Amino acid sequence: MNKSALKVTLAQKRLFVFDLDGTVYLGGRVFPFAVDFIRRLRQRGSRVLFFTNNASHDPDFYRRKLEDMGFEPQENEILTSGDVTIAFLKRHRPGKSVFLVGTPALCRQFRKSGIPLSEEGEIVVSSFDTTLTYGKLETACRLIRGGAEFLSTHPDFNCPTEQGFIPDSGAICALITASTGVSPVFFGKPCRAAFGMICELTGESAEHLCVFGDRLYTDIALGKQNGATALLVLTGETTERDVEEAAEKDRPDFVLPSLADAAEALFRD
Repeated sequence: MNKSALKVTLAQKRLFVFDLDGTVYLGGRVFPFAVDFIRRLRQRGSRVLFFTNNASHDPDFYRRKLEDMGFEPQENEILTSGDVTIAFLKRHRPGKSVFLVGTPALCRQFRKSGIPLSEEGEIVVSSFDTTLTYGKLETACRLIRGGAEFLSTHPDFNCPTEQGFIPDSGAICALITASTGVSPVFFGKPCRAAFGMICELTGESAEHLCVFGDRLYTDIALGKQNGATALLVLTGETTERDVEEAAEKDRPDFVLPSLADAAEALFRD
């Protein structure tokens, strides 16, 4: 890691986009250096956006969690892949019914947003689902074989926890795809629609964005595929070996042990 180059790069950015689990905390364990880094960014006049692909909870849940951890999230600083998916459905599939493979919290968020949910949905939306049953999978596959559109909130295969990794949305989608032969259209990171929503919400353009995350295929890809700077932290899913084995185009601009190293680079005298 070239610390001088990192300092120059970070100093030029106006908006810092942070993944949550594996980046600023791990499960229920907060990274104190992340709290300090984000506090100092705001004091510097930089903008902050927390963006998680985990759509199992609504933004209010993450706001409360971040507040309890000391991050003091501000208005319009939280975005989830569920938000991006809902925005797409409302703009491009208005009135279409949805069969949702997701948690009760995500179901409530869809209903609150005015999206009709049905066991005979015209669209199947699959997500991270800790209430997954064989019946849900059977219904999703039946509808897709019958011509229903197949969407997914996000492509993450694993969700990091303090006890290790658990199957995430991408793993559930892989099962449905194996049965039906149909692959979903993904939202959330690294989808271009997700990046577009970040720019729309903040008024910032790609060259002024810096994305921090722990996954190559979501967080880092969001930055690399859309012209923003991408920094990988090794506090979550990805290892140094994963980076070495990745194609050149998929590698982050910087690899950091944690956000503490970003803070040291930007704020050191």
